[in-house]
Amino acid sequence: MSKSLKRVSAALEAAGFTPEIMETGADTRTAQQAADVAGCHLDQIAKSIIFRGETSGTAILFLTAGGNRVDDAKASIVAGEPLGKADASLIRAQTGFAIGGVSPVGHLNPIQAFLDPRLTEFDVIWAAAGTPHHIFPIAPQALTELTGAEPADFIA
Repeated sequence: MSKSLKRVSAALEAAGFTPEIMETGADTRTAQQAADVAGCHLDQIAKSIIFRGETSGTAILFLTAGGNRVDDAKASIVAGEPLGKADASLIRAQTGFAIGGVSPVGHLNPIQAFLDPRLTEFDVIWAAAGTPHHIFPIAPQALTELTGAEPADFIA
């Protein structure tokens, strides 16, 4: 088991959840790939989109429904600072995850997070579990509580 996967599993356990992490056997780097594997609606996939705060220099997490896109201008307003592209090294340094497997939980460092309200329309959503080959189901409310994500309008 990879260090990233162990960290996600430990974070879920520490929060009182029994992790139901699914090894996909296929790449789930895209929301559509993950939805196909999970057998769910595209919007039930919680994408972890990370931007770099241009003022703070920190990574900022936007949990987005699989079929939605983040609007850069709206996201900047929500974050309270201009946003830029987060490079792989910033994402790895702050979260501990590689692009394509960024989980919303189990980060190495605290991260400011925002949630696409579309995700709350489902009983269960699926998120990356720290690798491009692992996903886990969770109730949207539980994910909101675990991440401290603030629901916000940042969708294009």
